[in-house]
Amino acid sequence: MSADYPLSEKHADRLSTPSGIPFREITLEALMEGKVRMEHLRISAEALEMQARIAEAAGRPQLAENLRRAAELVGIPDEEILQIYESLRPGRASREDLLRRAGQLDKRGARRCAALVREAAASTR
Repeated sequence: MSADYPLSEKHADRLSTPSGIPFREITLEALMEGKVRMEHLRISAEALEMQARIAEAAGRPQLAENLRRAAELVGIPDEEILQIYESLRPGRASREDLLRRAGQLDKRGARRCAALVREAAASTR
């Protein structure tokens, strides 16, 4: 599976941006012409999952799990992700607040992230 890495070279035909632009169309020329904007340069959940499979095959299960959690967060606004991160810092949120956030993540299909937040809530008073 490590022969599949880097994805941009080995699987460019399978990669696209979250907005659907094929990876091969992300060029300097397209950027200069205004066809590609910053929102097109974000990674997709599919690319993160491909990277997770490579990490898993290389014997790096924790990295694979981190990449899968990242894939769950692709569609969540940066501001919200930063709020979740802040609430996970020691003493920043109550157990109830963390459980509420976990529920919100579950509703968005981010079950791995929700489990991580629940784990933090379990150790919070």
